[in-house]
Amino acid sequence: MFWIVWAGLALGAIVAIAIGLTAYGAMHWAKKTRALLSRLEKSRIPLTTAHYNDHELAGLPMPVMRYFRSVLKNGQPIIAAATVEHVGTFNTSPTGDQWKPFTSVQRVLTQRPGFLWNARIAMALGVDVYVHDAYVAGEGTLNPAIAGLFSLARPVNARDLAQGEFVRFFAETAWYPTALLPSRGVHWEAVDDHSAKATLADGTISATLLVRFNTAGLIDSVSVEARAAMVGNTVVQTPWEGRWSNYQMRNGMLVPLTGEAAWLHPAGRKPYWRGTIKSITYEFSDDQPIRA
Repeated sequence: MFWIVWAGLALGAIVAIAIGLTAYGAMHWAKKTRALLSRLEKSRIPLTTAHYNDHELAGLPMPVMRYFRSVLKNGQPIIAAATVEHVGTFNTSPTGDQWKPFTSVQRVLTQRPGFLWNARIAMALGVDVYVHDAYVAGEGTLNPAIAGLFSLARPVNARDLAQGEFVRFFAETAWYPTALLPSRGVHWEAVDDHSAKATLADGTISATLLVRFNTAGLIDSVSVEARAAMVGNTVVQTPWEGRWSNYQMRNGMLVPLTGEAAWLHPAGRKPYWRGTIKSITYEFSDDQPIRA
């Protein structure tokens, strides 16, 4: 009888400790999130253009012109910021398939370019891995942490990390398409009837995407020849691709609500992120938030 009582007390203590660690981890992570968001907002630069004018399409490659004419209407307010809620699955295995559900909130500024992806990935035994993935004021952040307390981050050269996170920002601009306009600093170069190269710079960091368009004139995929990827304990510059689909109208713009990110290894394509936009809130050049 004494053994049963002792075991029950021990189990209760373990449960209490686990609950306490979970609560403390959530509060600790929320504090770190607020600090990153504060840094992001402080990096904001006022927009100098209020509305899209289709006159700026003159001279662009034909598939790029078709894209903007498909997703924007003349006079569309320029997007200053966005808050995006995602649901989806994340592959936690570097070699196999171990897809785990995640939820996330992403804050984005279009000028100065920056974002913070704040995610929770549900793992085994009710334990969550919290993730900060960010590009803020020219610096990259990638920090997964068990229960928000125990970091799993590996050392990555600061330049490589910033470059990789800037690629992510640029690749996701189909969600806020006015950020792809020439007036927002994007340089477009013709490739063929269904693709073009897009280049964007932020200070000394720059990225060039190969953008492929589908038969409807919408962005089907974006890719880069090299992005920093962890292979074991080594950073390897690896081809990367994002695919976008399920375009729907949001605040007068056609945006993709479903996406997939993948590394393009010599052995084959390896997706690791599949997500769907649950909600998106835009802040336009007049700073009036509109929820879709």
